Amino acid sequence: MAPRKKKAQISVYLDPTTMKLLADYAARRDQPQSLIAEAAIASFLSPDAAEQREAAVAKRLDQLDRRMARLERDLGISVETLAVFVRFWLATTPTLPEPAAQAARAKAGERYEAFVSALGRRLAKGPRLAQEIAEEGGAAKA
Repeated sequence: MAPRKKKAQISVYLDPTTMKLLADYAARRDQPQSLIAEAAIASFLSPDAAEQREAAVAKRLDQLDRRMARLERDLGISVETLAVFVRFWLATTPTLPEPAAQAARAKAGERYEAFVSALGRRLAKGPRLAQEIAEEGGAAKA
């Protein structure tokens, strides 16, 4: 068995927050604080530390890229859904004669204001309709 080298001792000043984090981490791992500090310093001074940070950043960027792709897909679906609905509505709704059209436009203004008000309340309140539909669909499958 090779003889163990004696470790050098240093004094380090840590701010209270960092000290608490170190103490908590060491307690959770049931390891001495000096061992945790030594490993952290070795990791920080390691020549591959920059590569590890770069890998972590690259992984995070990949996750963000996948989220953006899902958002783009969902937005495309939403736009296409709206376009199909408008096309269907225009194709199936007959035009009104002029006196009735004027009354319909007045009523449409009232209904639009009520819609915008309801939408504002809905957005302020909580879960979106798409989220509710996804949750209900998941519950129905289970």
